[in-house]
Amino acid sequence: MIRFLFVNIKLTIMSQKIYLSKQGYENLKAEIHDLTTRGRKEASAAIGEARDKGDLSENAEYDAAKDAQGLLEARISKLQTQFGNAVIVDESKLNNSKVIVLSKVKIKNLSNNKVAEYHIVSETEADLKQKKISNSSPIGAGLMGKAAGDIAEITLPNGNKLKFELLEISI
Repeated sequence: MIRFLFVNIKLTIMSQKIYLSKQGYENLKAEIHDLTTRGRKEASAAIGEARDKGDLSENAEYDAAKDAQGLLEARISKLQTQFGNAVIVDESKLNNSKVIVLSKVKIKNLSNNKVAEYHIVSETEADLKQKKISNSSPIGAGLMGKAAGDIAEITLPNGNKLKFELLEISI
């Protein structure tokens, strides 16, 4: 007789709070709604069309449609997790003495004296074209907690180090 030993393993997923502006929260909510309604409907229609084309065992279009549906469901799951961990930050109650999420910063690269301005946001709101960088990016993380006048030494993923002077913080 073979005995099976079942071990109860509790997996704990670290719930990481995501700090969002009111607009970021609304955008996240709208994207989830769009993907769960229109996105799922389109994925289902694509699978139905591919299924109608015959033998599923050799139907690359069907396989592609199922893969796309899987990616859609993974994206929805990720966004719903973020939504569940979202904290809306009231910008009127923020302090601009140190860099925090939703701070706007003006920094100077000490190696070339170029000045840049960025808005520190959560990962879900990051958009470099709009000069919004994530608080978890190397530069964003390196600036967190710093005050105006501080020097931040930041190690980039390639190992290079940059030094930035924090010129100004605003909300």
